[in-house]
Amino acid sequence: MDRALGDTPVVFLAGARQTGKSTLVRCLGPESGYRTLDDLGVLAAAQADPEGFIGTLGDRTILDEVQRAPDLLLPIKASVDRDRRPGRFILTGSANVLALPKVADSLAGRMEVLTLWPLAQAELDAHPPGFVDACFSGHPERLQISGITRGELFRRIATGGYPEAVARKASRDRARWFDAYLDTLIQRDVRDLAAIEGLAQLPRLLQTVAARSGSPLNVADLGRTLGLGQVTLRRYLTLFQTLFLLVELPPWFENLGKRLAKTPKMYLNDAGLLGHLLGVDLEALQDAPTLGAMVETFAVMELVKSAPWSETRPALFHVRTSAGQEVDVVLEDRRRRLVGIEVKASATVGASDFKGLRLFQELTGERFTCGVVLYTGREILPFGPGLWALPLQALWAE
Repeated sequence: MDRALGDTPVVFLAGARQTGKSTLVRCLGPESGYRTLDDLGVLAAAQADPEGFIGTLGDRTILDEVQRAPDLLLPIKASVDRDRRPGRFILTGSANVLALPKVADSLAGRMEVLTLWPLAQAELDAHPPGFVDACFSGHPERLQISGITRGELFRRIATGGYPEAVARKASRDRARWFDAYLDTLIQRDVRDLAAIEGLAQLPRLLQTVAARSGSPLNVADLGRTLGLGQVTLRRYLTLFQTLFLLVELPPWFENLGKRLAKTPKMYLNDAGLLGHLLGVDLEALQDAPTLGAMVETFAVMELVKSAPWSETRPALFHVRTSAGQEVDVVLEDRRRRLVGIEVKASATVGASDFKGLRLFQELTGERFTCGVVLYTGREILPFGPGLWALPLQALWAE
């Protein structure tokens, strides 16, 4: 945040509701004027006269929940074009304003976008994660991995990373909070962003998508299950992505013939929210048929959060062959080096768990830096050149 404010006129902090955006920006100091568009009076003024509203703001202004008045973006652009000093505007949004149809122009070249997801495990443990950079060094086995129990690991997965959910120690208290959270999203944020008549369909859609978290996105099959047309369904899915509730993991493919599938995978943004939607709390997690999906969602979101913090800053993909072999996550850096990651919910790991990674290693040759199977056991184990089994907590190890 400090780096962005030091060289960019506009910084947009985006993320789902209740991830801590307002708390973070209000820590920037008293010199920053704060306006929230959740205040009905402020919102009315911004909507009535966007140019006049922007003209009254000071040298550094925070505009919270700016997606509620997207017409402010063009006056902000005009103001920045007149005065390009860095750090003039700090915007937050619980929706990606750049994806909204009402926004006629972007602030390209004038704005840096930062995404705030629910808390990462490294944030909760108060240290920077080293997993991504360790993988690209070719030596993930050198990470300092804490020896937490499997029970503690499952507690972290079931809790997730929303600050309010983390603060509630009892499962029933977290469940009440998640219920209220989802109700607010659908009854308020969805209404604000889109004219959707069938709001009653959205909870069922979100629950159905949650049940398929980590699976290839099959819109036709999902539409048949829900009785929705593909155009309507894609609109709803885009809306959930705009609200940062869903994360799409695109397929990785290059000129390797027809061996690789080109279908994206979809993940819910938080394992705790996923468990709530599936009716799986901590007590039921270990024996739940959805354990694998929850562990994979947890791991993928940890990578989504930590990749931008790393020195390598890789892009995230997945790989699936036409024969059904897959690698859950592929990391690719600017030098086109590749890291493959598989996620297993089991406490043991064997050679068969590396089939997808070995095939990917064969297909990509020297670009393949290393492959890792993350599992819920506690040992660091070698499985051949460049292949390692690591405990899941390696994701937030130093």
